[in-house]
Amino acid sequence: MHYLCTMKIENVIKQSSFSSSYHKVVVNLIFTGNWIRDEQMKVFKQFDLLPQHYNVLRIIKGHMPHPIAPKDIKEVLIDKAGDLTRLLDKLEKKGLVKRNLCPSNRRQMDISMTDKGLKILEQLQGPLQIFTDMIQNNLSKDQAENLSDLLDQLRG
Repeated sequence: MHYLCTMKIENVIKQSSFSSSYHKVVVNLIFTGNWIRDEQMKVFKQFDLLPQHYNVLRIIKGHMPHPIAPKDIKEVLIDKAGDLTRLLDKLEKKGLVKRNLCPSNRRQMDISMTDKGLKILEQLQGPLQIFTDMIQNNLSKDQAENLSDLLDQLRG
């Protein structure tokens, strides 16, 4: 479905007009966000993962070699709507992360990456890079930076 990304949003959703440019940008952001999620899901599905699992694994890896507390993971999650405990349960069940009591605070869990978790992240790099390369073919570096700046500005 890569052809959708080169078509104007009006043609993709078969809507000839919008109530305003602002309405159009909201519709386009929602559509594009879902498109990105769906394209990445094709990769994650091969590993029985969700985008939220990948995000958690990347956060934990970024904190290595130290363990990280769930509250610190939750703070930087891209999708804060997910149930972090369930996400960690699934990742632990798959052997990708491990949980231990924090030695300095027995009420806190420490989350760390397993070798299997690191291996999965390594295996995901290639397929996800293909997706990034496709975006790079559609946008110049300046356009990508400008778009990112505009999105930051949109959030205020």
